[in-house]
Amino acid sequence: MLSNALVIAALLFGCALLLNVWRLVVGPDAVDRILALDTMSINVAALLILFCIRTGSPLYFEAALLIAALGFIGTVALAKYLLRGDIIE
Repeated sequence: MLSNALVIAALLFGCALLLNVWRLVVGPDAVDRILALDTMSINVAALLILFCIRTGSPLYFEAALLIAALGFIGTVALAKYLLRGDIIE
């Protein structure tokens, strides 16, 4: 039962990732593209956690945490660049 739920969740997160790629390519402005990148990092982290649960290896939790942290830092840096024009003052 758990393996079926993991497969269904992975398929749904995969579909969400494809929709994010579409928003990244088609997005009308830079804000939509930044939001798509942020959501993609969350979806990739979720897929890694699902893979970790399926395989039972705790190594993927650290990779998911690293991807989530880098995605957050990248989103903040890009938002600051859009607001001010430079990242470091």
